[in-house]
Amino acid sequence: QVQLVESGGGLVQAGGSLRLSCAASGRTFNNYFMGWFRQAPGKEREFVAAIGSSGGSTAYADSVKGRFTISRDNAKNTVYLQMNSLKPEDTAMYYCVANLRPGGNYRKGDYADWGQGTQVTVSS
Repeated sequence: QVQLVESGGGLVQAGGSLRLSCAASGRTFNNYFMGWFRQAPGKEREFVAAIGSSGGSTAYADSVKGRFTISRDNAKNTVYLQMNSLKPEDTAMYYCVANLRPGGNYRKGDYADWGQGTQVTVSS
């Protein structure tokens, strides 16, 4: 099991940028497939982005492609989500996830470990 702590959320105007960070515990961080999900009030949780263990492969939801970038620093046990050109519809609680379950779908939330979340609010 890995513990995840997100930071970097906040209030920003539309068109602005934020960078979320996810600090992970555990000595095998660099073995974990990791990602970000988000959930807005009254809406279902949705996939945002994912990154392979070495950082060489990434995937994004269509709604954020070209605006968000996921990256990781295995030396710091940290995953990042750089969010640019933010829109009001990006407003949500953002969750860091790790440790994809065997046979799981990385877009479906099949992760063993979840952070507590960090709130992102984009004003129009």
